[in-house]
Amino acid sequence: MAQSAPGKNMLWGGRFTGGLDPLMVAYNESIYHDRVLYAEDIAGSIAYARATKNVGILTEHEFSEIERGLNAVKQEWQDGKFEIKPGVDEDIHTANERRLGEIIGTAISGKLHTGRSRNDQVATDMRMWLRERLRQLETYLVDFLKVIASRAEAEIDFVMPGYTHLQRAQPVRWSHWLLSHGLNFATDLQRLRETTSRVNRCPLGCGALAGNPFGVDRDAIAKELGFETLIYNSMAGVGDRDFVAETLQWGSFFMMHMSRFAEDMILYSSAEFDFVRLADAYSTGSSLMPQKKNPDSMELLRGKCGRAFGQMAGLMMTIKGIPTTYNKDLQESIEPMLDHVKTVGDSIQIATGVLSTLTAKPESMLKALTPDMLATDLADYLVRKGVPFRETHHISGRVVALAEQEKTPMDQLTHDQLYAIDSRFDKDVEQVFDYQRSVEMKTASGGTSKRSVQEQISVMKETIAGKR
Repeated sequence: MAQSAPGKNMLWGGRFTGGLDPLMVAYNESIYHDRVLYAEDIAGSIAYARATKNVGILTEHEFSEIERGLNAVKQEWQDGKFEIKPGVDEDIHTANERRLGEIIGTAISGKLHTGRSRNDQVATDMRMWLRERLRQLETYLVDFLKVIASRAEAEIDFVMPGYTHLQRAQPVRWSHWLLSHGLNFATDLQRLRETTSRVNRCPLGCGALAGNPFGVDRDAIAKELGFETLIYNSMAGVGDRDFVAETLQWGSFFMMHMSRFAEDMILYSSAEFDFVRLADAYSTGSSLMPQKKNPDSMELLRGKCGRAFGQMAGLMMTIKGIPTTYNKDLQESIEPMLDHVKTVGDSIQIATGVLSTLTAKPESMLKALTPDMLATDLADYLVRKGVPFRETHHISGRVVALAEQEKTPMDQLTHDQLYAIDSRFDKDVEQVFDYQRSVEMKTASGGTSKRSVQEQISVMKETIAGKR
């Protein structure tokens, strides 16, 4: 294959005399992905230029020109007028510096990169970009949690079957089910805030790997760029992509919870359950069957969980075997980061839309309840009379067996039939067969009583407010 695009024209090309394979040029470029970092790259360059001005590398005039030129470059990006030069603009750093030189001249622009490397530059850009997107994800997640809390409060009287092994188990409040997911998502919110804090550490001033030889004030740089603290080892600063991996791990954890929520919603919106009806805005029809209303929004949420997992696993495999400090493999952290953040952000907003517009169907929930789901309550009735639970469990099981044998619901068995099984069943046993009473009996923290559910709502609100 013919060679072209001589390496000497690149920022790193001084010692290269030959050309580059055109495919290698394209293979090496990241500009079409990392151009989204243009604003962060420019902000970092201005902060770094100010730091070099403060140690005498740049004059006041030179710094002023660099700042003016970089702001002009930023405006071109914002206006959609920046022209990428294929084969020249390898990445966003190269593109911005090339354009800066065209605006203010290379005699001054050539001083900008003194003591700096694209290694610490890209790490800084990525952290700044990711920090702001994680803060945006936090606002999306808070909105979602507020919808969960609002519905849990408004619909606290709805009672539905709770399931284990996807088999009807015991009555629970609809709000209790909502909060079983909501409190998981609230924990995800806590994890997100912790992740954001670890992302928000400044690597600028680490150079290529060994640090900065001109004594720039890294604390001042970090403060100007809004970082909480520094990365204190220059080798770690340029070679670290844990902040991306941790974000993808967080997103995978979150999407796992979202997938389980979506699976429940898919089941509950089916005709077999009929507990909820999704709004038309989040459903689709069939190209063949006119009667169909498919929960595509929930199925996509469930499906995109696999996408998120794949991005996380792929990056971990990329990072695990590379040696210390910067290696070109790390360029592969940008694309999954960009897509992952978008996927998770879109998913939260879709879930918020679905939950805020769906119709809950308490009548259908009530119809799905059956007296045999109160078998444990029947056992508890005898426990309160001093009978050991292992014995009451057996007795209650005999009642279930009798109801099945007689093809009669448990609550329709006569007192004489119950008394024949165990003489400790008094006539007040009939109060056991009340679904509202059943949920209200679970008064310990974490239970289904109204007070317990309200406590869960309070806990979630405190988490949203950052008090937990």
